[in-house]
Amino acid sequence: MTLINGASDSDLRAIQPSGHRTLIRRRPLLAGLAATAVAAPGVLRAQGNELRFGALYPFSGPIALLGDESFRGLEIATDERNAAGGVLGRQVRLMKGDAVDQNQAIGEVRRLMSVERVAAVFGTYASPLAFAATQVTELQGIPYFEMGAISDPITERGFRYTFRTCPRSSDFAVAIIGAVTDALAPALNLDPKTLRIAILHEDALYGQTVSGFQESQIRQRGLQQVEKLAYSARSVDLSSVIQRLRSANADVVLHTGYQNDIVLFFRGMQEANWKPRMVIGAGAGYSLTDTARAVGPAFEGVMNVDFTQFEVNEAYAPGVKQFVELYQRKYGSDPRSGHSLANYFGGRVYFDAVQRAGSTDKDRIRTAVLATDIAEGTTPTGWGVRFDERGQNTRVRPFLLQWQGGKQMTVFPQQAAVGTLRTQLGA
Repeated sequence: MTLINGASDSDLRAIQPSGHRTLIRRRPLLAGLAATAVAAPGVLRAQGNELRFGALYPFSGPIALLGDESFRGLEIATDERNAAGGVLGRQVRLMKGDAVDQNQAIGEVRRLMSVERVAAVFGTYASPLAFAATQVTELQGIPYFEMGAISDPITERGFRYTFRTCPRSSDFAVAIIGAVTDALAPALNLDPKTLRIAILHEDALYGQTVSGFQESQIRQRGLQQVEKLAYSARSVDLSSVIQRLRSANADVVLHTGYQNDIVLFFRGMQEANWKPRMVIGAGAGYSLTDTARAVGPAFEGVMNVDFTQFEVNEAYAPGVKQFVELYQRKYGSDPRSGHSLANYFGGRVYFDAVQRAGSTDKDRIRTAVLATDIAEGTTPTGWGVRFDERGQNTRVRPFLLQWQGGKQMTVFPQQAAVGTLRTQLGA
């Protein structure tokens, strides 16, 4: 079975662990995420030297806006860390790699490792890019710190040095179908099983994994699925897709897509003079203020399940407002999406782990990452941190959001909510 860019099952087996399990003692992160760590005993401080980390994101191409927004969060975390003395006594320097597609992700991560000689790689926002790049870093024994790509398979290949701080596609699917049954249907005063649900998704790894889990959740809950449609994110016309949704008389459309195709979808609905009762997005372009501006009033009321956004109960996400202030001072504008916040959160977690590791040795970093223990409700995202043996953070979940008055209001879970769900789609 070919997986990606010609990588076969045998290629993956070559980088699977031997099966030997190492006992890793976990200890709490005593000072919390916001504390300034002290170099471990025995670490030589090399003032004047820099510690290089790769920053692999799509900085150009059709998804560059969210790639750049994600990088900004990591950049703020880096500035903050350097102001506090850096990592291992060195100032951190981010070496950027532009990953437009999977082939370029592989080429750029190789360059970062061989030419720039980075200690680890941060990234990446887009799941196909992260899936491809991590195959290369794992072979070389370079830690890969994922903070935004959500497809489950990224941390399900038995890799030892790939870690992820953000939620997975399966977490998104559970939250999205839960939004239909536990929030939208009651607000409409309807039995969830009477709602006609359609799944619409871009056809790459991100859309495939989210939609697959959505379909599974719909079956498990006995709901009514009337359509499932895939399209290329590079499409320039979605009129045939909209016609099929209209013919299926879809009440709710679950859409997994990027900014350009989301705008195309809403413009197509307006041209066709049709809309469902509700559209529920799965993050990505549905979280961008630029998307809301491009669509206009028709975006009002759209529901979205995604990373923590900025209209959230600060008691549950302490420090979120301070992050917004840091962002505004550095970039002269408000954040464009919570992807910057998620990468800021992840950057702080990983920098702290490397500091506690006392070196850039891959196995000491792995031990330190897996020992991280942060409670939920104590960080700017509201997420906690506890990694499983696969490198997946188990104390994260996406929130249910809704566009109201040009802002994404958190409406669930209750402890994070600052708004009440509305049932009307469009102005």
